[in-house]
Amino acid sequence: MRTYGIITKRNKPEALALTKAMIEWLDERGVRALTDHEVAEKVGHPYHLERDAIPSQTEILIVLGGDGTLLSVARLKGIESIPVLGINVGGLGFLTETFKEEMFQVLERVIAGDFETDERLMLKATIYREEKVIGQSTVLNDIVINKGALARIIDLETYIDGGYLTTFKADGLILSTPTGSTAYSLAAGGPIVYPSLNSIIMNPICPHTLTNRPLVLPDSIKIKVILKSAQQDVHITLDGQVGKPLKAEDVVEAKKAESHINLIRSPHKTYFELLRTKLRWGER
Repeated sequence: MRTYGIITKRNKPEALALTKAMIEWLDERGVRALTDHEVAEKVGHPYHLERDAIPSQTEILIVLGGDGTLLSVARLKGIESIPVLGINVGGLGFLTETFKEEMFQVLERVIAGDFETDERLMLKATIYREEKVIGQSTVLNDIVINKGALARIIDLETYIDGGYLTTFKADGLILSTPTGSTAYSLAAGGPIVYPSLNSIIMNPICPHTLTNRPLVLPDSIKIKVILKSAQQDVHITLDGQVGKPLKAEDVVEAKKAESHINLIRSPHKTYFELLRTKLRWGER
């Protein structure tokens, strides 16, 4: 029997109801569903594992929620080994691009093997303090270094492949994947980058020098950022979900991660249709 994993936004009743319907629908087609313990208890499902273990035990992973749910899934171990279908039960939905109304139509094609995937680049962030690693994570969208609400402009000494680039005097700095180019980086004036391109976007947040503009760089590089501001309220945030305070002389290194995520494309829309719809291009 084939096994599909389902990861659900646990605190959203609509997502839980859709999960229950999906489990029954898959079972009728000879596919066993695996959920995490908490979701299984809420929907009355007997097959469940720890959330982190689900990717390694399934052939396909279905994510029922919004982009935030999918971003958290992207950090799971072994995620690069299976296709991931994101079903939008949230808000904007750039990553979870399949609408709930079409989920069973898309699943029919997935079961038949009639689908394509996009391999999305991820970044690995490593934080050093006094040459010791104090944090490490992979991200699908972005690594953000920014100041607190009451802090002054911060100084971020930045290097690319060991060579000095500049010291950004700004509210912060965004290091984004192409997938993340439609997230915080876009709001900060960054470019939209086609998601399959092998690149990293470096985007200063409200720079003091207006000629500091976003850079689109190859994904083969390694970026090092040193916080040079003392006694400031500064944090690093990973995919908007995991955060850590930084101190003066802390170092953040960013490079292409060894892992990636394979997102199942919606058969009903292209990336450009998604942009046009989500960003409301052409409307007045």
